[in-house]
Amino acid sequence: MTRYVIIGAGAVGVTLAAELQASGRDVVVVGRGRQLDLLRAGAVRYLTPDGSRSLSVAAVGGPDQVRLDSRDILVLATKSQDAHGVLALWSRQPVGTGGQRAGEVLPVFTLQNGLDAERAALRLFATVVGSVLGVPSTYVADGEVLSPGAPATGVFWLGSYPDGPAGAAAQTIAADLSAARFEVQVVPDLSRWKAAKLVISSTFVLDALFEPGTHRDRAARLVQAEARAVLEAAGWSIADTAAESTLRLDRFGIAPVPGHTRPGSSTYQSLARGKDVETDYLNGEIVLLARQLGRRAPLHAALQARAQRVVQEGGAPGRLTAADLAETLAPTVVVDAATLAAELRSSRPPALLDVRWALGDPDGEKHYLDGHLPDAVYVDLDEELAAPPSPEAGRHPLPDIDDLQRAGRRWGLGAHQPVVVYDDNGGLSAARAWWLLRWAGHPDVRILDGGLGAWRAAGEPVATGTCRPEVGDITLAAGGLPTVDADTAASLARTGVLLDARAGERYRGETEPVDPQAGHIPGALNRPAGDNLRPDGRFRPPAELRARLADLPDDATVGVYCGSGVTAAHEIAALQMAGIDAVLFPGSWSAWSADPDRPVATGAQPG
Repeated sequence: MTRYVIIGAGAVGVTLAAELQASGRDVVVVGRGRQLDLLRAGAVRYLTPDGSRSLSVAAVGGPDQVRLDSRDILVLATKSQDAHGVLALWSRQPVGTGGQRAGEVLPVFTLQNGLDAERAALRLFATVVGSVLGVPSTYVADGEVLSPGAPATGVFWLGSYPDGPAGAAAQTIAADLSAARFEVQVVPDLSRWKAAKLVISSTFVLDALFEPGTHRDRAARLVQAEARAVLEAAGWSIADTAAESTLRLDRFGIAPVPGHTRPGSSTYQSLARGKDVETDYLNGEIVLLARQLGRRAPLHAALQARAQRVVQEGGAPGRLTAADLAETLAPTVVVDAATLAAELRSSRPPALLDVRWALGDPDGEKHYLDGHLPDAVYVDLDEELAAPPSPEAGRHPLPDIDDLQRAGRRWGLGAHQPVVVYDDNGGLSAARAWWLLRWAGHPDVRILDGGLGAWRAAGEPVATGTCRPEVGDITLAAGGLPTVDADTAASLARTGVLLDARAGERYRGETEPVDPQAGHIPGALNRPAGDNLRPDGRFRPPAELRARLADLPDDATVGVYCGSGVTAAHEIAALQMAGIDAVLFPGSWSAWSADPDRPVATGAQPG
């Protein structure tokens, strides 16, 4: 009979041991510390929706305490961050008396999230069976494992690694798990399923660090989108688990365990026990793939760094606030001068776009020629970041996507190259390029916080004249960020939130320097984009931006407009730094006020 040597006595390891043993399989559990002592004493309680029982299984502290033979299957049930050392240790262990080593003759069954464990195992073991699993067990306190999966204990998609038809070991494991109350599907393309699970598990860090709420949910959507984009760019096919699964998922649910609650993901549980977390092998995996492509994964990098700080500081799980989340993710919108200077000295520097423009100032290019960041390319907002004006579309309509792509290539932008945009007025014009490139599908665009003034204040060099880069190969596609038309903007003013980003005197209708009528869209709230900035031209900290928007409902759809869709992009950047998504009304007041059938409100109230 096959014997399972389960290396790791945490939530999943104990659950597998309990269920395999209950189905008549031979099991040895490898543990450590107090959990090992309790296992040896038969004092580990295994709790399910049907009740609890104390486990009585063979338990050892390491490979020197168990004699391996050819019938064994090693089960790697450690955390991802512990896998390399454990694999190396066990691969060298003798099997039987013939002088063979475990790595030569025994299969290893990997249970880790991420993409690293199977590759690490294959370096040391000739036979590797990998898996994607859903086992919602909890191990926070020694001596107690909660297993709320019911009626199926969990689900497994497993297969031989590398991809291919399932070998004998995979078939044996699948049959034994099926007999042990797990739903199991053997797949020939395990890598696709691993990629799909990584998209999901990349959000575990959010559950582990931050309090629940709409801002965390929003961050999860953004993190998954970035993970998917990086995986696909790296050549990973991602399984559609819902469509491709043949499991009876109706048999798998999470039922209450009397007297207990499930605290959170595996990352949450590790942090609750004061242990290191697997974030470096989840979010860090996406960061690694991005860097190998010569690009960035800014959301994942920010969360990876935040998790490392919490572990070092000994923080408790789920305690960080929405304000902390906004602070963590703010560098994905802006970059400070010192960080940018360091990036420009790296092997993969970002492209720089100078977007000098202001209403009533036609000399943006002259200002650029007089002094700009070295290697920055001048971008003409009127000509390159907008289509020709019209009464219907406003003074700065969105450009045709093909025109924008041609312009991007003329600016020298590479397909995966980070982009930093700047101006000399607090980002109020540069934000138009930030928004447009993200709308066009380029995921890594930031605004230089404080613009040219901050760069000079940091003592960094300034160049004169023009820069003519080699033609780039960027590919753009419209629709990466949402927009609304005039009718939808009018509806948002009544059913959601519509923000007017112009100065207060224009909102109130006291003055109107360029558009046909003075006033604002009825129902809109005034939030001048200039108030997003501190006196030195840098963005206010995320906490201050959030406070400025504290009266907005958490679940409302937020739309933004300005005079012609330029400073509204700055408002959207500030909203994103505060953890709020927003949609742009591109035509803005210039299009609205040109339509004599549109109502107009004046005064300080929304109307």
